[in-house]
Amino acid sequence: MAEALIVLVTVGERSEADNIAQALVGEKLAACVGIMPIESVYLWEGEWENQVEFQLVIKTVKSRYPQVEAKILEHHTYEIPEIIALPVVAASERYLNWVIQQTG
Repeated sequence: MAEALIVLVTVGERSEADNIAQALVGEKLAACVGIMPIESVYLWEGEWENQVEFQLVIKTVKSRYPQVEAKILEHHTYEIPEIIALPVVAASERYLNWVIQQTG
């Protein structure tokens, strides 16, 4: 189970989310990418920000992470993009096998 990862990324535009998702899935770096609108609140350069962003939920495997990160950075427009990888500690066997097959 430790091989599967969920990678979280936020972007400012839907088109950017679509570009990253298509690049990752198209190159078999991710099995699937979910995209959802979120609202982010943070401090940037001493100023409060309240932004509508898009959260990408990327399903991949640990061995692909370096390539996933590189592809995200290739397409991302933020100065410091959020790229967070979380291990999958439990998943249905059939789904996990599908993720492994799609990224293999």
